[in-house]
Amino acid sequence: MIAVLQRVSRASVTVDKDTCGSIENGLLILLGVKNGDTEKDAALLADKISKLRIFSDENGKMNLSVRDVEGKALVISNFTLLANYKKGNRPDYMNGAKPDEANRLYEYFCDYISALVPTERGIFGADMKVELLNDGPVTIVMDSEVLK
Repeated sequence: MIAVLQRVSRASVTVDKDTCGSIENGLLILLGVKNGDTEKDAALLADKISKLRIFSDENGKMNLSVRDVEGKALVISNFTLLANYKKGNRPDYMNGAKPDEANRLYEYFCDYISALVPTERGIFGADMKVELLNDGPVTIVMDSEVLK
């Protein structure tokens, strides 16, 4: 499972011009589910993300987690994170889990992290428009394989 975390001052997602998720001060999480991913991958990432110290303390040091700053998370499904671009110029997405399984694990991740951090989410499979104001900028790519 791949997650791209962006520390944000604000972020929102719209579908058909309707806002379905919006946060202030927190993390925008783009989540890609790979073939073979399990609930364990989702839990490992969610736990790590909720504790990751990437928010500034009173001395300007990144010592605080999203939980410490009472921030929120906005989670967006994003199969394009799994693009294989080695051959040719058209990426393939064969590494991505099938839609039913990807949706199940996306929802599992969202439910799991929402028990740790107030969470908003996009709509799986929808054509979404994401807006954000990256704070820092701070952007981190995480892979659940690294956490095993």
